[in-house]
Amino acid sequence: MMRQSRRLTATLLCVAVFGGVAAAQFGRGRGGRARVATDADFDGRFNFCRLMYTSVLREEGGAGWWTDYPGADQNLSIRLSELTKIAVSRQAGGEPNHLVVRATDPQLFQCPWVQMSDGGTAGFNDEEVLRLREYLLKGGFLWADDFWGDAALEHLAMELSKVLPPNEYPVREIPLSHAMYKTMFQITKLPQIPSIRIWRPYRVTSERGAETEVVHFRGISDARGRLMVLMTHNTDIADAWEREGEDRDYFQHFSPDGYAVGINVLLYTMSH
Repeated sequence: MMRQSRRLTATLLCVAVFGGVAAAQFGRGRGGRARVATDADFDGRFNFCRLMYTSVLREEGGAGWWTDYPGADQNLSIRLSELTKIAVSRQAGGEPNHLVVRATDPQLFQCPWVQMSDGGTAGFNDEEVLRLREYLLKGGFLWADDFWGDAALEHLAMELSKVLPPNEYPVREIPLSHAMYKTMFQITKLPQIPSIRIWRPYRVTSERGAETEVVHFRGISDARGRLMVLMTHNTDIADAWEREGEDRDYFQHFSPDGYAVGINVLLYTMSH
């Protein structure tokens, strides 16, 4: 049954990406200005919201909050609209209306879900700490993705401990029995997805050798058990979205699993 579920996931996603509708979008480039959210951007439909933050450290291969932007934001929004019945907000030209928000922006509270890439470099000031705490405890969700190694984990955990004190909101491993892994696709193994710059020349999934061999999905929950923070460590889920059109081999190895995780997380977030 588990193998059948994985095959079904891959089949559905390959059809979506290589089918006629997606063909015109295959090979979408990177770049473009940051689209900082305004009140007018929210029309009751889904917006991919990305957290803008200040980097206080630098990680090899990372670009701070810009990492995987905007391709990951655009592509996950498109696949969400193709594989579910969720209405995605779009710009006049048809592109998904993906947004960037700061922790101090009031528009953050209109985002049920916010993505933080390269989170092992983030630093939050006092005002950002207070606003993020308020956002999360009011029902918001933060997904920190694409941070590798022990130092990045330690730094991110330290910054999040300012937002959610660990004596009250501890970081815990998320077992595969959690509802998040079953909302649409059956996820039975945590995927390790490397950056395409690592996969192409070296054909390995662990970006830093033995130190990053094991993937961890960790989380922070509120008092009622609702997951508020997801930390996908030693994996780059969003690169499977961003790079889907750049290399067929990379897509076939990683994008089906990456989209399965992304869509499951979004559906969990918006239903809890």
